[in-house]
Amino acid sequence: AIVWDEYLTGPFGLIAQYSLLKEHEVEKMFTLKGSRLPAADVKNIIFFVRPRLELMDIIAENVLSEDRRGPVRDFHILFVPRRSLLCEQRLKDLGVLGSFIHREEYSLDLIPFDGDLLSMESEGAFKECYLEGDQTSLYHAAKGLMTLQALYGTIPQIFGKGECARQVANMMIRMKREFTGSQNSIFPVFDNLLLLDRNVDLLTPLATQLTYEGLIDEIYGIQNSYVKLPPEKFAPKKQGDGGKDLPTEAKKLQLNSAEELYAEIRDKNFNAVGSVLSKKAKIISAAFEERHNAKTVGEIKQFVSQLPHMQAARGSLANHTSIAELIKDVTTSEDFFDKLTVEQEFMSGIDTDKVNNYIEDCIAQKHPLTKVLRLLCLQSVCNSGLKQKVLDYYKREILQTYGYEHILTLYNLEKAGLLKPQTGGRNNYPTIRKTLRLWMDDVNEQNPTDISYVYSGYAPLSVRLAQLLSRPGWRSIEEVLRILPGPHFEERQPLPTGLQKKRQPGENRVTLIFFLGGVTFAEIAALRFLSQLEDGGTEYVIATTKLMNGTSWIEALMEKPF
Repeated sequence: AIVWDEYLTGPFGLIAQYSLLKEHEVEKMFTLKGSRLPAADVKNIIFFVRPRLELMDIIAENVLSEDRRGPVRDFHILFVPRRSLLCEQRLKDLGVLGSFIHREEYSLDLIPFDGDLLSMESEGAFKECYLEGDQTSLYHAAKGLMTLQALYGTIPQIFGKGECARQVANMMIRMKREFTGSQNSIFPVFDNLLLLDRNVDLLTPLATQLTYEGLIDEIYGIQNSYVKLPPEKFAPKKQGDGGKDLPTEAKKLQLNSAEELYAEIRDKNFNAVGSVLSKKAKIISAAFEERHNAKTVGEIKQFVSQLPHMQAARGSLANHTSIAELIKDVTTSEDFFDKLTVEQEFMSGIDTDKVNNYIEDCIAQKHPLTKVLRLLCLQSVCNSGLKQKVLDYYKREILQTYGYEHILTLYNLEKAGLLKPQTGGRNNYPTIRKTLRLWMDDVNEQNPTDISYVYSGYAPLSVRLAQLLSRPGWRSIEEVLRILPGPHFEERQPLPTGLQKKRQPGENRVTLIFFLGGVTFAEIAALRFLSQLEDGGTEYVIATTKLMNGTSWIEALMEKPF
């Protein structure tokens, strides 16, 4: 039997479904919780856990409350992603370390989420790197990249921007030196690796994402490619029962590119989704109408053979129409519009230096604290920090409205550079905005020509850096790179002769872009948009420490008062 640390079940579900584990003789699966383990007729019990002290206490409780009279069971423990001395010491103090026959680690670095997307799903990575100075997650990122190189060949060029990026690159170079004996003879798949620190672009995750997938994540939260939605919209409508027995359990859907329709609409601006859905509906109903024209046995047979595919398409259309309706209820609300207006004013540089009325109202009406903090951080980032008296006013209002325990959260946000006083008295954001063309006034949401469509006007800074790196190169923006935090660098990894790539004319470069500290779905959409450009010349594969949005990011930085 396997006993899971609940947080790990999501990521592992993407690699090994229960059915696969069953084939490998896993009898039972339990979630790790206190007191006794559920009864099960098994000899071996394996704990899959993250190295956290609080989990060790639960495991000890499980082991100690094991029934002495029953059959003796063997315990094993697997730490993901690595063993921890502290945890083993805790188990020893609790007197159960000897009960474990195997104590191993399972290094799960990068988990595939989609054809072009990998994530480490390490929720504390940003906080560890930028607040606690803990480089564990950077080490795992470097290890994950080494594994990728072992499978897909050495990446000839590494570019990077930011402190953490520099450290990951150094770790990779050191790891490579340590394995000097083995020459990697695999033809390289990736041409470039771009390592980007999240704190180089603190702005992008704070803004509300306006792509279809981004909005689903903003409103409902996508966890390990699954989303839970309110079930009312998905209940089959029956005549005459007056909606007595509506389902109460949340509807859980998996979202990835395996679903044709989702692959088509996930990265579109939400305003462009409706027309695609209605077009699809016409095509599908026309396809179903074909059955009246099927006269011969051959034609009927052909129609029947297409039925499963057509029914799947119809189901998928029904689901996405329902999701789009749910989202539309939110996006057409007055509050959503007000919030978006304020965000866009900040990003285009209007009134970033004084107390904002809308934010004041939100605090007074006690809107969710994460929403208020996101807007405040956005204002601070778009103004390179706030004037001390503006900042003090906001802080005082928040502490008086939401409680003094949040003083720790405000401290964390300041330390992370998200909500800080303006130092040096000048605002660098306008320079960055103009040089990198971060704000575009006329955005075509239906048939976009620029990445700014993902935020209806604002082009994600991180993606703009990637775009400029591929052409004309970063030399053109040296001045801005100096303003942004952290060093920028370039490393070459020499390839043995015979593995250098001769690029055919018209063949695209492949860049692996690694976001250290998290990435949002809108940024992923923008990178996919660049990959699909006819004359783009670069395809992107995206890796990150965590898929996130502004809310989950701020939540990870909030101190939970005990």
